[in-house]
Amino acid sequence: MNSFEIAILSKDDFRLSHITPNSLNMTTTQDILSALESSTHPVARALHKGENFKVLLIGFKAGMVLTDHKAHIPSKLTVLQGAVMYRQGEKIFSLSQYDEVDIPLEITHAVEAIEDSLCILTQG
Repeated sequence: MNSFEIAILSKDDFRLSHITPNSLNMTTTQDILSALESSTHPVARALHKGENFKVLLIGFKAGMVLTDHKAHIPSKLTVLQGAVMYRQGEKIFSLSQYDEVDIPLEITHAVEAIEDSLCILTQG
């Protein structure tokens, strides 16, 4: 079975402690974690994409905000590690590891990291 674990040792230190073949594209994940070291905003990279879909990994340090924006295609946010607040209008959802939320089309929303976090966004 393909699986992975990500340990957060401190607010600024993500570590991949276990990974099995093909469970994650390490180059993409390592790129995000490396970019977060000096970034002041969330870091997103395409993990996989096709003609009608895209899968993004998004890394956050605690307190980082993905500001108000809209989804133009069906999307779902899943927290792989950490915790985030998903805000959609007046509604606020607290999401932690393995929680997910469907993101409605053309509705303004934002994401704020409560702690260092790694999320996956599926689009399409």
